[in-house]
Amino acid sequence: MSDHAHDAVPLDTAFDFLNTFELENGALVERLSSLDTAVAWLVDAGVAPDATAVTGRARSAADREKLLQRLITTRTALRDVAHAVAHEEAPPRSAIDEVNRALASRERIELVAADDGVRLGHSHVGEPVDDVLARIAEPIVREIGNGHDDRIRICANDTCQWLFYDESRAGRRRWCDMATCGNRAKAQRHRERQKDAAETTEDAQQGAQESAAPAS
Repeated sequence: MSDHAHDAVPLDTAFDFLNTFELENGALVERLSSLDTAVAWLVDAGVAPDATAVTGRARSAADREKLLQRLITTRTALRDVAHAVAHEEAPPRSAIDEVNRALASRERIELVAADDGVRLGHSHVGEPVDDVLARIAEPIVREIGNGHDDRIRICANDTCQWLFYDESRAGRRRWCDMATCGNRAKAQRHRERQKDAAETTEDAQQGAQESAAPAS
């Protein structure tokens, strides 16, 4: 028998969390603009069963702001690590320390006595948000540790630049989504080729006209 021990967070969901800070119309946008917004995102994504699983006993404005900054700080550290890995660079030491701090707060699985024997239970190391952040960090760190760090990418669309994990068989994906960023990139290249072709034709026609013009 087991209690409500939390399930692992899917890798895609972990990367979605990293992308709650993203480019939009050329400007960086913070999607976790308030604690309520952040909690709603975590619940909707299935990372937390309800708001209490994130906020715990935080009631005062100061506690709630501290909690929001905790979420943003760990997300920033995970983004810094992912960006560095994608660029084949060493992450900042501060980012590594923050991610390790988050991982250390994972819930502990333990046996609990029950009337009919024992059941599987768990206990939290810190506040509920600590376990939430640990479970978000875990799938990303596991992929790095398993030697799949070359699959962590940054979308090649300059107006997007989402972080994503390349699950394609060939491992050569350049865009976070082929249907959006990939098609936009192809359309842009097509427009550039058409423009170059038009300019080349115009230059050729102008050159022919100049050659055909009688000498003065």
